Amino acid sequence: MTPDTPQRQYTHGHHVSVLRSHRWRTAENSAAHLLPHLRPGDRLLDVGAGPGTITADLAGFVAEVVATEIGEDELQLSRTTAAERGVTSIDFRVADVHALDFPDASFDVVHAHQVLQHVTDPVQALRELARVTKPGGIVAVRDSDYGGFRWWPEVPALDRWLDLYRTAARANSGEPDAGRRLLSWAHAAGLTDVVATSSTWCYANPEDRAWWGGMWADRIRHSAIAAQLVDSGAATPVELQEISAGWREWAASDDGWISILHGEILCRV
Repeated sequence: MTPDTPQRQYTHGHHVSVLRSHRWRTAENSAAHLLPHLRPGDRLLDVGAGPGTITADLAGFVAEVVATEIGEDELQLSRTTAAERGVTSIDFRVADVHALDFPDASFDVVHAHQVLQHVTDPVQALRELARVTKPGGIVAVRDSDYGGFRWWPEVPALDRWLDLYRTAARANSGEPDAGRRLLSWAHAAGLTDVVATSSTWCYANPEDRAWWGGMWADRIRHSAIAAQLVDSGAATPVELQEISAGWREWAASDDGWISILHGEILCRV
């Protein structure tokens, strides 16, 4: 890390309930804005690869992928997915997005999914993503915007969940409403050829509600955010249990519907 960008706690952590969500992600459902621009000969950098499901998919579109994470333990999640899928064209590196250890103009494409919302300085991160991209290459970023999440029916426990999540994320120097800010961050980083879009995940059938609601019912009680909220005094274990029950109430409703908003940018360097 550079002196100006102290290490922060990752809000979600890597509990099995978190990985249940992250391993659902594919290039098709999480990087559709990028896929039409990939070429078979491209060298691609995937920053913040997580469990590597998107990374492994992207490897099928390009010649070479370099995947980064903040530590060896996190990177092992990506390695395991690649090994299970028999993908051998991925090089794994520990790296800090604020100060990437790659030469200028190293990659044709640089991709970051759900990363900038968690970093201390997203503008500096975008400068680094652009620095390691070749002239004419692409920086592709996608991040959630928690303030844009919408659901029905109205369950008060879910409103409290959102308030607590935003509190925890900002305590970790993150920005949970990153999606709406991506275009402004790109401009602040000196990028001028930027296309900004948005997309959503929507869960409204019984199976999807059970998966999403059950996942958050577990996460709010057992993942890193639960410990953070209790340790900081922001919530009590009883309150988190009530929020967990709220997610299950929502999932059980025949009228249950939720839309998860994401901001996206494609930057031509």
